[in-house]
Amino acid sequence: MDGLFITFEGIDGCGKSTQIEILNKRLLLEGNDVLLLREPGGTVISEGIRQILLDKKNTKMCSETELLLFEAARAQIVREIIDPAICEGKIVLCDRFIDSSVAYQGYGRRIGRRIVDELNTYAIGRRTPDVTFLFDLDPVAAVLRLSTRPQAKDRLDDESLSFMNRTRKGYLEIAGEEPQRIKVLNAEKSIDDLSREIYSIFKEVR
Repeated sequence: MDGLFITFEGIDGCGKSTQIEILNKRLLLEGNDVLLLREPGGTVISEGIRQILLDKKNTKMCSETELLLFEAARAQIVREIIDPAICEGKIVLCDRFIDSSVAYQGYGRRIGRRIVDELNTYAIGRRTPDVTFLFDLDPVAAVLRLSTRPQAKDRLDDESLSFMNRTRKGYLEIAGEEPQRIKVLNAEKSIDDLSREIYSIFKEVR
């Protein structure tokens, strides 16, 4: 039996990484065969691309290069890790996937939907998520959260408020187009309330 592919999306600071860890731990405790991944990353090649993308020294990286690097990392993780895991019946949880490129590069960088959609399709083949959790948060609140993070910022953490607003708009437009797949969550809720909501939706899908 094929497995399940679940992705977590949202602007930086929305809390998605915290929630994916909570769901992963709960599913493992229940005895599920779960694989936790992140994008970009997950393979030797994709992690190498991640280092290039996040390195603050790469200030001259143009938007087109950024998009193509994300898609290259995505193509590798889909074919090397995600597709085989789904075929083995595993539950795959991925922190970011195709919707990030649409929102960040398509809307945030203003590259546009058409080229991003085409590259996403080329990179993933037929492997679309079964369900996507979108953590919606006002960018002002996200900036406040990011300012309290103990870890050092990477290249993508230094974007303007207007960039984050465009990215959020992109996410919400995608969600409006695909309400069956994308479940919009209020990221201002407490961690416990969000985790309960996510688990309830997961049980319906499973």
